[in-house]
Amino acid sequence: MVKGRNRVVIEHVAPEIDCGTFPVKRVAGEKVVVEADIFTDGHDVVSARLLFQQLRERTWNEVPMTFIGNDRWRGEFHVGNLGIYSYTIEAWVDRFRTWQMDLKKKFDSGQDIAVDILTGASIIEDIADKASRKPDQKKLLAYADLFKGGADRTAVVAAALKPDLEDLIDRYDDRPFASRYGKELSVVADRPRALSSAWYELFPRSCSHDGKHGTFRDCEALLPEVAAMGFDVLYFPPIHPIGESVRKGKNNTLVSGPDDVGSPWAIGSAKGGHKSVNPALGTIEDFQRFIVKAQEYGIEVAMDLALQCSPDHPYVKEHPEWFRWRPDGTVQFAENPPKKYEDIIPLNFETEQWRQLWDELKSIVVFWIDKGIRIFRVDNPHTKPFAFWQWLIGDLKTSYPDLIFLSEAFTRPKVMYGLAKLGFTQSYTYFTWRNISPIFALHSITQYKLIMVVFPTSTMKGILNVYYYI
Repeated sequence: MVKGRNRVVIEHVAPEIDCGTFPVKRVAGEKVVVEADIFTDGHDVVSARLLFQQLRERTWNEVPMTFIGNDRWRGEFHVGNLGIYSYTIEAWVDRFRTWQMDLKKKFDSGQDIAVDILTGASIIEDIADKASRKPDQKKLLAYADLFKGGADRTAVVAAALKPDLEDLIDRYDDRPFASRYGKELSVVADRPRALSSAWYELFPRSCSHDGKHGTFRDCEALLPEVAAMGFDVLYFPPIHPIGESVRKGKNNTLVSGPDDVGSPWAIGSAKGGHKSVNPALGTIEDFQRFIVKAQEYGIEVAMDLALQCSPDHPYVKEHPEWFRWRPDGTVQFAENPPKKYEDIIPLNFETEQWRQLWDELKSIVVFWIDKGIRIFRVDNPHTKPFAFWQWLIGDLKTSYPDLIFLSEAFTRPKVMYGLAKLGFTQSYTYFTWRNISPIFALHSITQYKLIMVVFPTSTMKGILNVYYYI
């Protein structure tokens, strides 16, 4: 690219989200239609190509863009595989097609085109020098010889407009002074389950029939019924050890009895943290066995990712700098006045050791990915920094393109809109029963619109969550 000699302007590219800060989303196998305003000074002919490549590809693939009117151009490519793709646009003043256009105009008006024919021969010879295949080079030189040989004007014009000649020119023209759009945009290609899935939420501790604490093995017996109802995702609340020192009792009371199991979102005890399983449910191996059993029924297991701790979590002793401490020396628990969640303490993302905190939280996700999980229902992501989610999801998707993240964010539309841009694949919405007209723009960013229907079911001990896309 030679600045100052690039005459083509490329602007108003779509799709492009926030000046290319965030990727658009598609499902593998779908096409990405790209449009842009492309024009130049004067009357020369412009040509444009849409360039695209998947992550880690070294060369650009390209497809021609088509003029659709009013300086607007369009091209498309398919995202055939899961993963991240980049795309951009290149456009240039097409010297050969400009010559074609002028030649035909002059011929049609009866003007002398002898010099124009020689000009065309020179253009073709110049491009023939760059032809890498000898047969193609011979074809190009044959056209040049025809033009220089004094052939009939009508035959020359007919030859100049042949598609075969245009194809050869397009193949070897080095596009001098081509303009490249100033940004490489990106698109994330997800798997079909990201586009449409039906979720069933199940508390595994409720799956026994003898009054005892349920286990993963107990849950296996319910898989045929879940599958028969048409669900393809089964979601467990957190399965980790539950805090004990400030465990809540029934109906959120501050005093718990010996039989109170506590909130599974109060994660962590002396028995372990986010990389451990509540022993009452079984072992990690039992959990992995359940994942395999669920797959036999066409069901995928979704795991809850709740980035918070109970006061008993090992992180509190090992990394006190990751939490907020009050003037009286006690750790700050979660509050949403007047509500209090004494059994849960949030992480302090403003800690000076934020980099170590981010890396550790990522290691939690990778730990469960290695155990077979590819879908995460993220608890309250809108209460954590947006920059963290953009980094975490973007980084993980480069290595695990089949990941799906559901945002459990009952919050304002613009915040949900922002979470969608950051990389969350699915989300809830409670705006469907607001008594005002909502503007819910999630679909305009992700190309997906999600509705969740929640209602209790008497046949299963849990909540029925139906997610589907329009």
